Amino acid sequence: VFSFTIILLCFNLEYNNDLQQDIDSETSGHFRDTLMNLAQGTRMEGYADPSTAAQDAMILWEACQQKTGEHKNMLQMILCNKSYQQLWMVFQEFQNISGQDIVDAINECYDGYFQELLVAIVLCVRDKPSYFASRLYNAIHDFGFHNKTVIRILIARSEIDLMNIRQRYKERYGKSLFHDIKHFASGHYESALLAICAGDAEDY
Repeated sequence: VFSFTIILLCFNLEYNNDLQQDIDSETSGHFRDTLMNLAQGTRMEGYADPSTAAQDAMILWEACQQKTGEHKNMLQMILCNKSYQQLWMVFQEFQNISGQDIVDAINECYDGYFQELLVAIVLCVRDKPSYFASRLYNAIHDFGFHNKTVIRILIARSEIDLMNIRQRYKERYGKSLFHDIKHFASGHYESALLAICAGDAEDY
């Protein structure tokens, strides 16, 4: 919560705008509601209650089946406010109840930005370094080296979990992040990205 408060403050100082007001004015529907929920930074931390995991999973399953406005609200409230530890149990209970992975269920039941946001939340809860490794790979390979995405992730995660992201990247794609940046970037831009990314001897 504290770190997100800092983000809100920095956004205001940089752009002279309130992030939540911008989200409210620039987006709409349940996509906007979910973003606003995340922007409030109200996720529980470290709390898990196994006795309610099955109940939460049933709510998620019903939300994927019925897709009413009320069910969508309950879906995003659980994904945005429950602790990661609680959601790990909820996702397992969802699998037990439905026989389906929750990402597959969301992809089948929803579409558009709302669907993409829900999946991103689930993937971050499960394994944040893997999520960012996937985003980097897509930015480098699928979008013609999307500079803003690469820069944003490398800088934002450089003092948090970039080493773990590098590890997941190499495990998943067979080549190191260092290798791919060196292959697809050039000049001073390449040097700056490689300096942030760093690399081991075997990455060269």
